[in-house]
Amino acid sequence: MENKIVEQMGFIIGDWIPKEASVAIAIGDSYIYYKAGVHDLQIRGGQPVLPGSIAARAKKEKQRIEMFVEESILGTAYYGIGYPIILGDKEGVLVVILPPDYLVRQKQPIRFLTGKIDEAWRPVPIDLVSHIESSQKKTWFYTDQETYCSIHTLKNLKHQLPDIFLPIHRSYIVNINYIEEISRDIASNYQLTLRDGSTLPVSQNYAASIRERLGF
Repeated sequence: MENKIVEQMGFIIGDWIPKEASVAIAIGDSYIYYKAGVHDLQIRGGQPVLPGSIAARAKKEKQRIEMFVEESILGTAYYGIGYPIILGDKEGVLVVILPPDYLVRQKQPIRFLTGKIDEAWRPVPIDLVSHIESSQKKTWFYTDQETYCSIHTLKNLKHQLPDIFLPIHRSYIVNINYIEEISRDIASNYQLTLRDGSTLPVSQNYAASIRERLGF
């Protein structure tokens, strides 16, 4: 009976959330139900709830949790919302799992980035930014001519950039319009070559979402 209730709950919720979303339900320390959407984390029944995940936080704090989770937790970066639930007499969590760039599509994206070059700050139209990098505890963004330092973190920018920007690695976000080609390196991992000739690695954890966005 409990399994039927869980399954019905998942399908009902599935009718109200975006089709790209996945739904997971955890009871205690493990998942008991998973309905995959387009953004599939491949969670399986009986899989443990990992520390740092939305399910773990919602269970511990006993409140709605909405956050971005890095790829190191479940192997793929995602944005999700967790809700504490009671199923029978057991405490659990229901998690709606969305693509990592979900917030970008929901909020008005930024139109420019202000960066520091030498001792001056310059606002740069976002269309002119080829890619953004996190390196040496700083955030850098690049145009065809210049390199700028930004006060923003890469993690925060992920939620503010327009949808022409694509996260490809925990250290890189790329403007799709500046991608010249997609190839594989000697280890068969994807890499991107930009119009200026620079080559950027693609993390395996982002490979599926990149193929989905770019359609190959």
